[in-house]
Amino acid sequence: MVRASANSVNPHVHSGVRIVVAGDQGTGKSSLISTAASENFRPNVAPVLPPTTLAVDLYPDHVPITVIDTTSSIPDIDRVSEELKRADTVVLTYACDRPETLESLSIFWLPHLRNLEVRVPVIVVGCKLDLRDESQQVSLEQVMSPIMQQFREIETCIECSASRQIQVPEVFYYAQKAVLHPTAPLFDQETQTLKPRCVRALKRIFILCDHDRDGALSDAELNDFQVKCFNAPLQPSEIIGVKKVVQDKLSEGVNERGLTLTGFLFLHALFIEKGRLETTWTVLRKFEYNDDIKLADDLFPPLKYTPDQSVELTNEAIEFLKTIFDAFDADFDGMLRPCELEELFSTAPESPWIGNPYEDAAERNAFQGLSLDAFLSEWALMTLLNPTFSVENLIYLGYSGDPLSAVRVTRKRRTDRKRQLSERNVLQCFVFGPRNAGKSALLNSFIGRPYSEAYNPTIEDRYAVNVVDIAKENKKYLVLKEIPESGVEKLLANKESLASCDIAVFVHDRSVESSWRASSELLVNIAGHGENTGFEVPCLIVAAKDDLESFTSAIQDSIRVSQDMGVEAPIPISVKLGDFNNVFHRIVKAAEHPHLSIPETEAGKNRKHYNKLIGRSLMCVSVGAAVALVGLGAYRIYAARKSASG
Repeated sequence: MVRASANSVNPHVHSGVRIVVAGDQGTGKSSLISTAASENFRPNVAPVLPPTTLAVDLYPDHVPITVIDTTSSIPDIDRVSEELKRADTVVLTYACDRPETLESLSIFWLPHLRNLEVRVPVIVVGCKLDLRDESQQVSLEQVMSPIMQQFREIETCIECSASRQIQVPEVFYYAQKAVLHPTAPLFDQETQTLKPRCVRALKRIFILCDHDRDGALSDAELNDFQVKCFNAPLQPSEIIGVKKVVQDKLSEGVNERGLTLTGFLFLHALFIEKGRLETTWTVLRKFEYNDDIKLADDLFPPLKYTPDQSVELTNEAIEFLKTIFDAFDADFDGMLRPCELEELFSTAPESPWIGNPYEDAAERNAFQGLSLDAFLSEWALMTLLNPTFSVENLIYLGYSGDPLSAVRVTRKRRTDRKRQLSERNVLQCFVFGPRNAGKSALLNSFIGRPYSEAYNPTIEDRYAVNVVDIAKENKKYLVLKEIPESGVEKLLANKESLASCDIAVFVHDRSVESSWRASSELLVNIAGHGENTGFEVPCLIVAAKDDLESFTSAIQDSIRVSQDMGVEAPIPISVKLGDFNNVFHRIVKAAEHPHLSIPETEAGKNRKHYNKLIGRSLMCVSVGAAVALVGLGAYRIYAARKSASG
């Protein structure tokens, strides 16, 4: 790989760079800016210059630069702070002949930037180099090393002299470069290694360029890569030279087939160490990465769907994922162990299933491995909750089709109820119930977790997802969303909270009478919310802990309530005994026929009855009016005939 030329560098989203210059009074800020803009030193400049635009062709990237001068007056610090917050990069100045101004950077200016939460590259500039005491010559590295250790946001340090015109253009070149080609996302200065996200992106790029998938870039593949990124082919001698540089430092960087991934990463680390960050950034941007080393947002067209629609993977995407699963199942045991799963996602910025809601959502074996069904279940959940994130990760894994061909938007749930059938492959079930009713135990059993007597209350929404086989050719992904009792009030405050729900389950401990009372109250509240918002959902009642002695009155009352509200009788289960009474199958069947098992509250019945009465009244009025009109017409005809005969 050769160094990126000016024409090959793509600054991507940067249409201009705003540089704010700050520092103590008399450190040379205004003279520095004036000299850079005019290419001449002027001994008398204004204390604070107006915004200054540098010539576009001053630097090879041809990106407009606006430099903002600032005052050092304490009363104006708020105005200076506002300018600092708007900066793309900050230049902090000190005077080489005044050590106290250098000390001021670490005492005031750098901490001030942190307090303002200004997270942009910082360039530290020693001005008035010509005035430094010759008897106190100390290297810049010696002076700045302690400060740079403390403040990692410092990108570069440089000394200059405006009056002697020494390294003045370089100050703003480095400032611009820190924005267009920042070091921080790519390289860890402390460990002197590429950062993990950079490694993952470069690994994906390497795999995309390794057309024959032999684990090395051949001379032809290396040349194709060079043309794509830098618009210029490599000469045979240059290819030999590149591989020799790698092989001399790293024997495993080159093999008989070409440049290996290790060698490819080594080259980029070498470029960065030598200050040629533009080379690595050019490569990343050619492959559509942004400054956060993620694929650019505009690669994913926004999906348009209503709250009562959902998004699922298409068969094309599922087949791709099956292929990926097989490719990374290194020991062919039909499971993806954690190390295999990490390797699978090693071309994504991070593994998407670390932390909530995905980490503990699917069934795993004793070695924390995922079966194919569990793997696809995780993808179904991710696509349901965050379709764009799901498509993004498909692309990181190598999905090359149109991003929109990977997902489909389902029919509206309201339409499903009218047509009395849901065609969704992924069904979401909200699980309600009071504390200690058995909600978590139900979710745990669904994903193969052993029963535990320990009670750990759920304090936030939790998910469990698995496959439910309804028939030979009918496999559904069921997502159980446990909603803690404390979260119900927030749910009821949102008019669209039930729009994404295919079915709701209400769990109670049938051995505790108060548990049933609380659960039935939840049922009435949720059913009423559905009636009021138009997002009515089928409901089932689950009587948990069937292994314990039940309260007869609670059983009788639960049967009466289910009959009164028009839902199925409570389903008794015992997670402890492993007796589930086919509950997950029944949940799916009820969700597939969303017009059934929709509960009616007394208020809902009264409203429906009232609407019927109004309808009948209007009909009677219409019929009465029609009869009256017919009678009036008949009378007029009779009167006319009588008058004629007379």
